[in-house]
Amino acid sequence: MKECLIKTEKLTKIYKLPAEQIRAVRDIDLEIFAGDFISIMGPSGSGKTTLLDSLGCLTTITSGRLIVSGKDVSHANESELVSVRRKFISFVFQDFLLIPSLTVLENVMLPLYFARLPQDRNRAVEILEKVGLGHRINHLPKQISGGEKQRVAIARALAISPKLLLADEPTGNLDTKYAQEIFHIFKKLNQEGLTIVVTTHNPNLGSQASRIIYLQDGKIISENKPN
Repeated sequence: MKECLIKTEKLTKIYKLPAEQIRAVRDIDLEIFAGDFISIMGPSGSGKTTLLDSLGCLTTITSGRLIVSGKDVSHANESELVSVRRKFISFVFQDFLLIPSLTVLENVMLPLYFARLPQDRNRAVEILEKVGLGHRINHLPKQISGGEKQRVAIARALAISPKLLLADEPTGNLDTKYAQEIFHIFKKLNQEGLTIVVTTHNPNLGSQASRIIYLQDGKIISENKPN
């Protein structure tokens, strides 16, 4: 039986504003198993990013339960959430978030410093070669294309050998060609055993996942498993 990496029960996240409360996600029951490749789809404002942030321990939840790698973090404080993230989870965002003054290689190695892991240059180079950027290791972000920047971001996410990769609209700033390249990398990484959850507005890309979850108004309305 596959390991359950994340389990939620009635997970709800409410943002409290001066004039109102916004239920960004509500009553989410979800299990993510090792080896899954999940796309979360839905219109703008449906709660995709909030759900991903909650699953990745980037935000505290308002109510319900969140269990990550067997640990109940429903009421965890920020330092506890940071510890969980560093051990199990990596992220890729729409806005590549590379450090402009660091080379491609240095950007990939940066998470190792913050995670207090050995600065393994050879491994970082291997990861960059895996995403097709072995020839760009000494370039600065301004010297490479948008698609290459996102591949650097993926390589950076892989540096700590995560159990789970969460990607929030990772192709939102890319054209069709580069977007498909990014999903090809995701599929290859998933085939090698990495668990991936990605949010996307693009149905052509989202349909390439093995599980497709549809959100609307903060709730899961359906799930498909394409052949």
